[in-house]
Formats: sequence, C-alpha cells, structure tokens
Amino acid sequence: MSDSLVIIPTYNEKENIERMIRKVFSLAFSFHVLIVDDGSPDGTADIVKRLIQEFPDRLFMEERKGKLGLGTAYIHGFKWALSKNYEYIFEMDCDFSHNPDDLIRLREACVKGADVAIGSRYVKDGRIENWPKGRVLMSYFASVYVRMVLFVAIHDTTAGFKCYKRKVLERIHFDEIKFVGYAFQIEMKYTAYKLGFKIMEVPITFTDRTEGVSKMSKGIFKEAFWGVLQMRFKKIN
Repeated sequence: MSDSLVIIPTYNEKENIERMIRKVFSLAFSFHVLIVDDGSPDGTADIVKRLIQEFPDRLFMEERKGKLGLGTAYIHGFKWALSKNYEYIFEMDCDFSHNPDDLIRLREACVKGADVAIGSRYVKDGRIENWPKGRVLMSYFASVYVRMVLFVAIHDTTAGFKCYKRKVLERIHFDEIKFVGYAFQIEMKYTAYKLGFKIMEVPITFTDRTEGVSKMSKGIFKEAFWGVLQMRFKKIN
C-alpha cells in the first residue's frame, strides 16, 4: 500500500492518459493514481478501465456524469483519498505540462517539513516553456495581483501542481470552497495559508501541452479576478 496518491482530473485526454499513467508508474517511488473523469466523450475512461486490469492495486477511477469543473473534480478526489488513508495527496494535470518526475521532489518537500508543496514557475530556477509571451505575462501578473490583494507569501498562486499532507485537507471545509477554475487553485492555497500551514514552493519547468486541447477560457480568468476580491473578505477557520 502506497502512502501517496496522485489525483488526475480528465476530460477528453485520450492522447495523453495512457502515457501519463505509465510514466507515473515507472517512477522510483510507488505512487497510486486516481483518475477523476468527467464523462469524456472521446473514450478516456475506456482507456483507464483497460489499464486498471494491468494495474489493479495502483490505478483507480471515479467517473462523473458531465463536465462539472476542475475544482469539484479535485474535491471529489480529496474525499476519496481521505477515505483511503493516504498521507500525501497530489494534484497534477494529465497533459504533461507538469513533469511527473517532479512528483518525487514535491513529496520529498512534504516529508522534510512542508505541509503543502507547490510546483512553482515563479521562484528561482522555475521556468515556463512553449507558452506565448503574452500568456506568460498574464499568468505572472495574475500571481502578483493575488499576492497584493490577499497578502500571501506565495509566488505561483495559480499553480495546479501540488502535494498536500493529509492533515491539511482534513482541516479544510470543502463545502466552503466556492470556486471551480483558476480561482479554485488560489482559494485552496489561501485557505491553507490562513490556517497556518507551512507552504513551500519547489521550482519546476512548466511545459505547455503538445497533445489534446487546452481547457483554459476567458471565463476561468474572470472567475479568478473577481474571486480573489471575494476571498479577501472570507472568514476562514
């Protein structure tokens, strides 16, 4: 039984899902993987079901009906992970923008004392590859905006590659997490920060997807912009 679970939400990721699962299972540390699939019409879930036959004790899937949002997919996964007694619980994208090799470094940061380890693009040695300059600037200044409004000492506030210790997720009231897109990532970090947990940023190289279609939209950015202002006045305990 592994103490570490990697949660990967999917929607139409047939080009990436098998490569990602096999890559995670090839790592030196034995991670388990939970796929939370939102009814992908492209057959992503069928690929996972086939692979579960090969990795019955390491690969799991929860299927949901319809595209319900990134935040709710992760919360579904968090609840599942807590019910199975995992100690280290990860968020990771399926599109290889997050390098699976970095899972070991994020876990090590938590083993050595962090409560939340963030794969960060905006600390020393962190990088972004294959993004247009405009998108890099938008992402960077979005994190600056969040730091200014929420007064949090986190450089990559919108990062989606993270490791949580179990005790962090046990303290967070999931029914009070309001947002589902970019703002979900901010809200989870802000909540952990306000609860007094130790947050560490681990430098990573973020690489834009080469297969499949990005789920980014203007609506996600809009939610994040206004959501941060709402978070500023949210009571967290």
